[in-house]
Amino acid sequence: MRFQKLFADELGESHWLEVEVNLEEHVFAPPAQNVEISEPEPAKQMMFLRLRAGWDEPVHPTPVRQKLICLSGAVRVTASDGSARDIVRGDVWHMEDRHGKGHHTRVTSDEDFEAVIVQFD
Repeated sequence: MRFQKLFADELGESHWLEVEVNLEEHVFAPPAQNVEISEPEPAKQMMFLRLRAGWDEPVHPTPVRQKLICLSGAVRVTASDGSARDIVRGDVWHMEDRHGKGHHTRVTSDEDFEAVIVQFD
């Protein structure tokens, strides 16, 4: 299991990094069988997001450290270093580019982009 992490370096340039999620077998919901699960991350809040088809935003940094889980649709996110990722259904995007040049996001699907956002700060 992996997610795409977008972060800003010390000069404010944003970059992508693919992160592997470490899963270990644990008892999670007894008496159910053991499951493979990651370490928990404390979260502050969760919300749903919809970006309408055709939506195209100005470049900006993320306001807080957060993860976006795509439910439907697709967006293309371009880091300030020029590298881009397409985020589609089932993808997880971790945003940490809280300072610097930020990123550009636009909806590339004909359908609306819908996601869950989990904020950590």
